[in-house]
Amino acid sequence: MAKISAKEIIDSLKEMTLLEIKEVVDLMKEEFGVDPSAVAVAAAPAGAAVEEGPSSVNVVLASAGANKIAVIKLVREVTGLGLKEAKDIADNGGVVKEKVAADEANQIKAQFEEAGATIELQ
Repeated sequence: MAKISAKEIIDSLKEMTLLEIKEVVDLMKEEFGVDPSAVAVAAAPAGAAVEEGPSSVNVVLASAGANKIAVIKLVREVTGLGLKEAKDIADNGGVVKEKVAADEANQIKAQFEEAGATIELQ
């Protein structure tokens, strides 16, 4: 069997979807008994500062897109606002939720993008 270079592995990973990459990581865990993500973290230099994003962000609706009704429903679900307030945000854009943890903000963003909206994290 020919040996595959690290560059070839990286090039093949670039062509995969996130689900396919997750399957590769799971297979590596199973085959070698090691979590590759833990190795990558452990391999970072001891003195290197880990750059993190902001701990809290604002979720801002830039555009509701074509499916405005679904976006209004999501605004109501996420914020607890009434129909009129949610419609105003969907029509004019604006802050959907303020000072949200980055993980939660990414989940909210994914929900809105699935509904066809454009979301910015600030």
